[in-house]
Amino acid sequence: MRGKAMKLAMLLVCTGAAAVTLLTGCANEENKRTGPPPVPVLAEDAVTADVPIRVRTIGTVEAFNTVSVTTRVSGQILLVGFSEGQDVRAGDVIFQIDPAPYQAALDQAQANLERDQARLANAEADVVRYTDLVKGGYVTKQEYDTIVSTAAAAKATVRADQAGVTSARLGLDYCTVRAPIAGRSGNLLVKQGNMVTANSAAALVTINQVTPVYVRFTIPEQQLSDVRRYSRVGTLAVEASLPRDSAAVYYGKLTFIDNAVDEPTGTILLKAIFANENQALWPGQFVEVNLVLTTLTNVTVVPAAAIQTSQQGEYVYVVRSDGTAEQRTVVQGTKLDDRVVVLNGVEPGEKVVTDGQLRLTPGAKVAIKSGLTPRGSDAPGEGGAPTGSGR
Repeated sequence: MRGKAMKLAMLLVCTGAAAVTLLTGCANEENKRTGPPPVPVLAEDAVTADVPIRVRTIGTVEAFNTVSVTTRVSGQILLVGFSEGQDVRAGDVIFQIDPAPYQAALDQAQANLERDQARLANAEADVVRYTDLVKGGYVTKQEYDTIVSTAAAAKATVRADQAGVTSARLGLDYCTVRAPIAGRSGNLLVKQGNMVTANSAAALVTINQVTPVYVRFTIPEQQLSDVRRYSRVGTLAVEASLPRDSAAVYYGKLTFIDNAVDEPTGTILLKAIFANENQALWPGQFVEVNLVLTTLTNVTVVPAAAIQTSQQGEYVYVVRSDGTAEQRTVVQGTKLDDRVVVLNGVEPGEKVVTDGQLRLTPGAKVAIKSGLTPRGSDAPGEGGAPTGSGR
């Protein structure tokens, strides 16, 4: 019985092995006829686009104009005419200093002027009378000269009194402090009721003009020649965005290139002006800056994920009309975010593989799938001057 069981087991093993051999042979024969299965890939069309050449950097928002308001007269603050952080217009009354002492000084100066004007009128009348008397020999020439001198002194005194009235009136006017510019008021440093001192270094409040504003930024000195060359053609556009709100882009124009490179850092300072009508940009904020040097028109653009690198250089896989992959050597140009300008090797409308290249070989069949995320699609774009890669 045991011998019969062993023979039966050996028969079953041989039968199974024969079946596996038969199936493997059929599969190999099928592969010979149809080839390996298509490689699943993700692909996108190469397109024609206009690509801006940018210099990307970080900048700081700067008020267009800043005024630290001080007082020209001493006294007690009777009125603060604004709230902290309020927008003020040029000419608005923002502080009122007690005018009573300055009104009294003005009244006294005007009284002195009127008194001395009366004395001058009398002295001038004496000059007229003594002119006739000296001609008739009734008074000496010395007496006449004394009268003339007295009239001249009275006239000078009147001029001094007039200057005193003007000065006293200015002092009274300075008691009313008006906003010198339109802008946003800052922290109120001196409250109502406090005493202030004329021409003190301490400001009462600082006003920043934030419409428009400047954005100041620096670039490496190596890019200065490109900036100067393109700026001679026309005004360069500048884009600014907040780091946490890069979708909102604000547009300005380059207005200033510093006259010297900062030697310790090897950078040069530039400024751009922004209308900032909605006051989205605030003095002191850091912003992401794109200085647009020029725009390449009608160039071929492919996803950055399509570019592969080998010892022979950069290449892409192009999906041909028969569904097979063709390896193409390409010349890469400007890189902008997740897109790359291709100067040679790909034509607009051709499909380039953006994911799955590692399993591809030239001539391999491909199956374009959807729902895949290209590797590197979230990688930040590089940038630079047009001699390298654009920003």
